[in-house]
Formats: sequence, structure tokens, C-alpha cells
Amino acid sequence: MSLASPSPAGPLIPQTFIKPLQDPRRCRGAPRRAAGGGCPGSGRRSPGARPARPDAAAMAQENAAFSPGPEEPPRRRGRQRYVEKDGRCNVQQGNVRETYRYLTDLFTTLVDLQWRLSLLFFVLAYALTWLFFGAIWWLIAYGRGDLEHLEDTAWTPCVNNLNGFVAAFLFSIETETTIGYGHRVITDQCPEGIVLLLLQAILGSMVNAFMVGCMFVKISQPNKRAATLVFSSHAVVSLRDGRLCLMFRVGDLRSSHIVEASIRAKLIRSRQTLEGEFIPLHQTDLSVGFDTGDDRLFLVSPLVISHEIDAASPFWEASRRALERDDFEIVVILEGMVEATGMTCQARSSYLVDEVLWGHRFTSVLTLEDGFYEVDYASFHETFEVPTPSCSARELAEAAARLDAHLYWSIPSRLDEKVEEEGAGEGAGEEAGADKEQNGCLPPPETESKV
Repeated sequence: MSLASPSPAGPLIPQTFIKPLQDPRRCRGAPRRAAGGGCPGSGRRSPGARPARPDAAAMAQENAAFSPGPEEPPRRRGRQRYVEKDGRCNVQQGNVRETYRYLTDLFTTLVDLQWRLSLLFFVLAYALTWLFFGAIWWLIAYGRGDLEHLEDTAWTPCVNNLNGFVAAFLFSIETETTIGYGHRVITDQCPEGIVLLLLQAILGSMVNAFMVGCMFVKISQPNKRAATLVFSSHAVVSLRDGRLCLMFRVGDLRSSHIVEASIRAKLIRSRQTLEGEFIPLHQTDLSVGFDTGDDRLFLVSPLVISHEIDAASPFWEASRRALERDDFEIVVILEGMVEATGMTCQARSSYLVDEVLWGHRFTSVLTLEDGFYEVDYASFHETFEVPTPSCSARELAEAAARLDAHLYWSIPSRLDEKVEEEGAGEGAGEEAGADKEQNGCLPPPETESKV
């Protein structure tokens, strides 16, 4: 299969599939051309005559002019998040057959309901209770014959002036809500009415305590407080005190602080055991200072949380390129007590592979003003590039142990390559190349722009 001549406007296209393209704007109103032209209906040819064979170079040039640009390489399908950036967990419970378990913890079930369902249940709880006891008061009056002696002044009813179901319903509301009796009042000649009055008073108090408690807990839930706890949009990997560290930033937008704040990080990735068992969402702890107490935060201003990539870290043997080819999710969890209510608050976020920037560091957001520190949250998510080795932490540790201190910084990074290309001498380039071969670190790809 022959190939058409290459054109800067498009890729090489097999000659067999090249056809003269038809541009409607060009063909509209154009004069008829010779047989075999590109426009439909142009030209005539006699019966039995063969169409003229178009020139291959002309067809290739015409095809390249209308063909799209170079085809982009297929992108890797994005990983399904386990935890969204706003903290919502992407997990849905399905085929739950033992739904009666929700009723064993009715209070939590009602608190977890949506607001419209909670309000509906709140209204129904009171309305049904009033209707139920109103019906019982009406049945007592009907069973005693009070409704048949409404005009008899010598008759002592169970409830004065109770002349129908509506009056019984209103008496039930007055009894349960303790509004106070008017001209409808229970008499001492009705023992069953006295017992019912006690039951409704007790049950009404229980309904009040239960429903008001549910609404109070739902209103005072610290879920909205977590919305003012922010995480950086990206995580970064760079050197800190000579060691590779994975870092992200957290901050609190409110002036009232989170008490006893602590931070955790989890690595979510799939793995297969030696026995062949596949674990799709295996969780691994990322140390953020639990042993040293650095995981307990004084979150007054934004803080950069650091995970040192050491021999105990799952990223110990991950270089820059290996990290970009990997498939994982880092879930970060910030917990603490709300200063105003004392309730526990939890904020969550996550970072995928393409949200981890190698060779970057966070821009400072704290400045010293006249008598106070000012936090500029406009730069909270900004990062900038710093010289960072592209090799793994294990290779970096071996190179640091093998090389002198001044050669230690010759491990190639994106910024080092840029400096070498812009004007470093040949001797410096040869020295950096020798160091690169000695420590086994791979050169990084092209420089990324500032986030």
C-alpha cells in the first residue's frame, strides 16, 4: 500500500483511502469542470469512457488541507474517585435486605434523612398523635352516650362541650400541647378519661422530646462546618530537608478554630495478594507525623502537611515517571471539635495521580503586617517549580550515601535540565550526565507550567 507524500498540515494517509474532498462552499456556483472533478454533477463523459485519473500529489495536498491535525494519543481513562474533592464518598449501598436494622436505630435514621423528609416526619408525628387521641376521646364520648345528651343539662359528660369529632380533635391538641382548656374540660365522673389524659400527657412529652431532639441534632450537625475547611487542589512532591516528601495544604476559613485537630492520609489502590486474591480498594496508611505528634494540628493559619517518603512509605521505589504511570488515590481526613458546639467535625478530600505535581512547592500565603499575620487565600492553591530529583526516594538515598554533598545536587531535575539547555557549559553537562548514570535516576520529561 503506497503512502501519499507527507504534508505539514496532516499525517501520512494511505493512497488507497485518499479521495478528493468536496467542499460545498467551493462547489456551489462553480463552473462545470472536466470529468472526474471533485464537485458532484460537474462535467459529462461519454458512455464507455473511463474517468481521468487524478494526480496523486494534488489529491494528497487537497486531502491534507481538509484533514484534521495529528491524532492525539489516547488518554488514560480517569480513575473513579472513592472520595470526591468536597468529601462525599462515592459508595452506594445496594441490595440491603435487612432494612429492619434501620428501625433499631430510629433516631440516627431520622437525623440522616434529608431535610424535606425530616420536616414531613416531624409534621406527621404530631398530626397523627393528635388524630389518634382525638379519635379515642370521640369514642369515649360516643360509648358513654354523651353525644346523645348534648341538650340534657342534668347529664354529666366525660368532657364538657365535646359535641363531635372536631371538638374531640381540638381537645386532643389542647391536652397534648398544654395550651390550656377553655370551655372544653374533663370532668371527675369519667375514670377512663382520666387514664387517657395521663397516657396522652406522657406520650406527648415523649414525642416532643424525640422530635425536638432530632431537629436540634440535625440543625447543629457540624457538616456545614466542614465546608469552611479547605484542602489544596493539588498535592506536590519535592525535597524537604534533603528528603522527598509528598505534601498538601489545609486551611480554616473561619475565625473560630477547630479544637484538637488531627490529620490522616490513606492510599487507595488495587492490589493482588500472593494467593491471587484481588483487592480493588486496598487502604494503606500514609504517615503524616503520628509517631512524632505532627499529625495534631494548631490550625490557626494554613499548614502544609508532609508525608516523608522513606523506606516505610509505599512510594519508596516510585520515581517521577513511575508515579505518573501509577493508578491510585490519596484520601486525606481532617478531624476536630467545633469550638462553638464541641461536636466532632470531619472534612475529607482526595488526590488522584494527575493531581500530584512532582517538583513543585506551595506558594507562601502568610505575610507579616503591622501587628498581625495576614493570610492571602487567593494563593492558597498556587504552586511553583523547584529543583527536584526525578528518581525514586530509594535511589536518592543511595545516591546521597554514595556521592559527596556537592554531587548530591547534580541529580537531574526539570529545572536543572532547563538551566543546562539555556547556557551551561559542555563540561557541566558531561558531569551531570555522569552523575545521572551513576545514581540511576531517569531524566524528567519536559518542564510543566506553573499551576
